[in-house]
Amino acid sequence: MPRIVHLTSAHPRYDTRIFVKQCRTLASHGHEVILVVADGLGDELRDGVRIVDAGKRADGPPERRPNALVERLDRMLWTTRRVAARALAFDADAYQLHDPELLPVGLRLRRAGMRVVFDAHEDVPTQLLDKPYLAPGVARLAAGLYARYERYACKRIDGLLAATPHIRERLAHCNAQTIDVANYPLPEEFSPERSWDARTGICYVGSISAIRGIREMVQACALLRTPARLALAGSFADPALAHEVALLPGWTRIRALGHLDRAGVGRVMENAFAGLVTLLPTASYRDALPVKMFEYMAAGIPVIASDFPRWRAIVEANDCGLCVDPRNPAAIAAAIDRLAQDPALARRMGANGRRAVEQTYNWKNEAQKLVRFYADLTRHPLAHRLALT
Repeated sequence: MPRIVHLTSAHPRYDTRIFVKQCRTLASHGHEVILVVADGLGDELRDGVRIVDAGKRADGPPERRPNALVERLDRMLWTTRRVAARALAFDADAYQLHDPELLPVGLRLRRAGMRVVFDAHEDVPTQLLDKPYLAPGVARLAAGLYARYERYACKRIDGLLAATPHIRERLAHCNAQTIDVANYPLPEEFSPERSWDARTGICYVGSISAIRGIREMVQACALLRTPARLALAGSFADPALAHEVALLPGWTRIRALGHLDRAGVGRVMENAFAGLVTLLPTASYRDALPVKMFEYMAAGIPVIASDFPRWRAIVEANDCGLCVDPRNPAAIAAAIDRLAQDPALARRMGANGRRAVEQTYNWKNEAQKLVRFYADLTRHPLAHRLALT
């Protein structure tokens, strides 16, 4: 039985892409799966996956906690060492890295003769350009240095998984063993059966930040002509931003629910007649495939999405929502009002989205690609290692 060790220094142990989808899928197909995390919650066995905890640095009082940049540096320097130490204790058939700061660990494992796979969740060089805590010049330098190191590392490991076709296209020239495995939803997690008459609001699910359009969403709520309210299911990354938007007139239309588990997210979508994914036009978002958009579709509700070419192609091809300028609160409000005032249109678009997920944008299809990838990777161990040494 092949043993696969997944490593993450940043993600929670029940991360949807890593644990719920990838680890559980591989375990269900006969692999021994170990997930090394760093959250301080201890070891456990869950759904056939052995979770190993590398420990977490203790948080100090709020006034003494480091800023985002310092936290990232601490994770890169110390958390990765703890994760690597736990991972090296296992003689695995393959090691899958889920964070870019783990690439040096991957090269160390590769030099020791181990198979290594890097799962590129995000387009990191482009994402660095959008980091609010980096000055523009520093961001460009960091993006260039990371891109160079990423190319160096990816050429020396055994395979790459990419979360989107865009990331796959960017990295394929570094490694011939590159495939895209999208973070599409599990349709069975979402129920589109709730009566449409009981759906009285809209929803946004995910992390809440300025570049994810929270200001514009709240401002749009102040412009609504219908009594719809917005359910926010997620946490604010910046407490100051939370205080700022709570003072906007549209906040009276907001239900701030905080972070919810998977079941809670499903219930929020069951009560909504549309889902918002109006992220701002940053370089890292234009080519992304936001999982929340496909989860809204899986829940049978129309999406109100940013008018990016890649997103518009999906929404229009499947007639499953409306695309708007995410910087324009009036346009967002108009889309909400249109769906609120035309339940038949919203119901039809929601059904179209659900059908598209059942046929195309679902984890079952992606799981098959992941299983085939590892079957090929582990089929001939000695020959494969010698070929890549």
